[in-house]
Amino acid sequence: MTRTRQIPWWAVASAVTAPIAMIGGFLLAESLQAGFDPVEETISALAATTASAPGVMTAGLAVTGVCHVITALGLRGVPRAGRVVLAVGGVATAAVAALPVDVAGGPHGLAAGVAFAGLSLWPLGAWRREGTGPLRREVAWGAAAVLTGLLVWFVLELQQVTSTGGALTGASERVVAGAQAVWPLVVVLWLRRLITGGRAARPPGRRGARTAKDG
Repeated sequence: MTRTRQIPWWAVASAVTAPIAMIGGFLLAESLQAGFDPVEETISALAATTASAPGVMTAGLAVTGVCHVITALGLRGVPRAGRVVLAVGGVATAAVAALPVDVAGGPHGLAAGVAFAGLSLWPLGAWRREGTGPLRREVAWGAAAVLTGLLVWFVLELQQVTSTGGALTGASERVVAGAQAVWPLVVVLWLRRLITGGRAARPPGRRGARTAKDG
């Protein structure tokens, strides 16, 4: 049975805030950028210094990154390896916000690569042998496979080696970024469900033994 510990309220809040900041950030920034094509153009373009409202997407990226770090700190009961990789992905996401693509292209690309890789692969270290739901090995590895597959799609679009010639670069990036922002929330909600549903780990047979004694 999955070993669980109380998930602090601030970890729940950060897990909820991350997808709101990421998805809400690029949707709001797009609405403020006249003539912007979200299907083809990247999220980074919305945070460039030449954008109409670069502060919106910059804030969205920064908040998302910080939230991932906070969530990683609060994911008690999840193996440390997964939590560390999630935190690294969060720090790298915040670095993307601090390094506009039109000012620091190389560092920006490096930070983005680390962020995308970390946020795709962290489920590989976030499973337990006795885990259930998203902490079950098959589910965690499946999540990593899906996130990595979406990331590969984005990279191929970015390199313009797909059948669309890169026409879906923006769309593919938004899909993978949104999915990466949502998965930590899925894990947090599952752990909360285990705890509030009374499924926190207990030694096998304790309930039965107690019933027999009471009887």
